[in-house]
Amino acid sequence: MYDFLIVGGGIVGLSTGMALYDRFPNAKVVVLEKEAEIATHQTGHNSGVIHSGIYYKPGSFKAEFARKGSRTMTEFCEKHEIEHDICGKVIVATTKEELPLLDNLYKRGLENKLDIQKIGVDELKEIEPHVSGLGAIQVPQAGIVNYKQVSQKFAEIIVANGGEIKLNAKVENINEENDYVIIETKNETFKARTVINCAGLHSDRVAQAAGYQTNMQIVPFRGEYYNLVPEKRHLVKHLIYPVPNPKFPFLGVHFTRMIGGEVDAGPNAVLSFKREGYKKTDFSAKDLAEVLRFKGFWLLANKFMKEGMEEYARSFSKKRFTKSLQQLIPEIKEEDLIPAPAGVRAQALSADGTMVDDFHIIMGKNTIHVCNAPSPAATASIEIGKEIVRRISGASHLLERETGIKEEVYV
Repeated sequence: MYDFLIVGGGIVGLSTGMALYDRFPNAKVVVLEKEAEIATHQTGHNSGVIHSGIYYKPGSFKAEFARKGSRTMTEFCEKHEIEHDICGKVIVATTKEELPLLDNLYKRGLENKLDIQKIGVDELKEIEPHVSGLGAIQVPQAGIVNYKQVSQKFAEIIVANGGEIKLNAKVENINEENDYVIIETKNETFKARTVINCAGLHSDRVAQAAGYQTNMQIVPFRGEYYNLVPEKRHLVKHLIYPVPNPKFPFLGVHFTRMIGGEVDAGPNAVLSFKREGYKKTDFSAKDLAEVLRFKGFWLLANKFMKEGMEEYARSFSKKRFTKSLQQLIPEIKEEDLIPAPAGVRAQALSADGTMVDDFHIIMGKNTIHVCNAPSPAATASIEIGKEIVRRISGASHLLERETGIKEEVYV
């Protein structure tokens, strides 16, 4: 029997495994990943940004974990010699209407205890000579990293501590008993005292299979990107973001330097017709039917109909996509953009049509379910892992076991 079984070999599941060994060095841990390798989906399609936490509601898990996570992620990369770059970010107001929104965002950043600066046009031009803006916020602690490399190091640490990582191990059935949980995959059956659901795009399904009604559903949104052609990468020195539209719950198209030297431009945000639908042609009748039957989706779609149609128009029109990018860098032309891999965001949506804004963790009898962990979850992954272990340490029904891990119980 395992002490802890983690469903999902993405960055959150792997960081949780690492955190478990920090707290319980004698525990027996196994991670189940349904794909042939770890970090395949959200982690492997991540933009690679180390976020600061400026956008998030003060006091929220997102704000706290992103702020702490940007530091702990950087320290982890330094310790394990993982290539990263704390290059900094500018958030740019391009119209007069955006200046009050920029002021509000600056105040939020200060509330979130960030070391940021308001800068004018001249200072912006010194930092990003090709950007057109009326003002900006400089966020020096933002950076970039390859989160798949980070995940691989997390996995190495788990295995070095005696843990196991099982690939091609899709969970097909869950039975939660009084003192343990039975997990069935196609080839094996596992028994564990505690199961931690970090299944990302399928986290709601895993929770439901364990018998928990979450009153929310994962709705997949595809973010589509372009790369700048190599001869135009010099136009972007750092990370360049617009002021977020408060009427639309996504950050808008921006420019992201990547560790490999590329520069990403995007994304838009459109409904994906498959939970792992990275291409416009990807389709799953089951996944789409679940979305279309969900009342919360229609309430959300009705609320953001205009913005949603604009996102779809940009999805099918390179000219429109380019025009959006030109608001930040007017020199960008259509021929400067080449298609890049897309990502899919696992966004939990409530039945009333509201997007679940914060990280959301549900405590079960012998299970824990991470039911909403979109961006900035990669940045915050080390802190999320610590939080899960903290909750285990605070729940006597999860900690009191016949193993060497019951010496400390906090109620």
